[in-house]
Amino acid sequence: MSRHPTTKWAQRSDKVYITIELPDVKDVKLTLEPEGRFYFSATSGTANIPYELDLELFDRVNVDESKTAVGLRTICYLVKKAEKKWWSRLLKQAGKPPVYLKVDWDKWIDEDDEKENKFGGMDFDDMDFSKLDVGGADDEPDDDDDDDDLADTADKVGDDADMEEAKAEGGKVEAAQAASTNEAVEKA
Repeated sequence: MSRHPTTKWAQRSDKVYITIELPDVKDVKLTLEPEGRFYFSATSGTANIPYELDLELFDRVNVDESKTAVGLRTICYLVKKAEKKWWSRLLKQAGKPPVYLKVDWDKWIDEDDEKENKFGGMDFDDMDFSKLDVGGADDEPDDDDDDDDLADTADKVGDDADMEEAKAEGGKVEAAQAASTNEAVEKA
């Protein structure tokens, strides 16, 4: 008997993301039909445990423009919708979805937010900006810092004199500590 892998989904008006969480996957088979039937089967682990999904998606899909990516722990499917419209749910069957089917909140975006999320017609949904080394407002030099730099230099000149004085005082303190330690040893 086959098991059902944990499956996450999210959508945009033109596509559906389906992510199957299954580590060490082997023998991946996928069938995607234009009517919206999504069939997945694979084995996982050293015991080659069989897993499968047979989902009837809410509406028709474009099989030719859909893509698959198999990773170490997940299998990601980008399923293109036949019509650019929002689905009210992933599955054609109404009611409570199966327990293994969950919303992918990392990829989820609301219908209203999708319209606001476009930057000049470019779609940045799949781009991870955290990996970019982009400077911010704090990275630019300010002209006001020049006065602070001069004050810091003046402080350092004063600090050098204070340092020499502390070294001289430190020598006296070390001599006094050594003398008191010798007295304590002699008394014992």
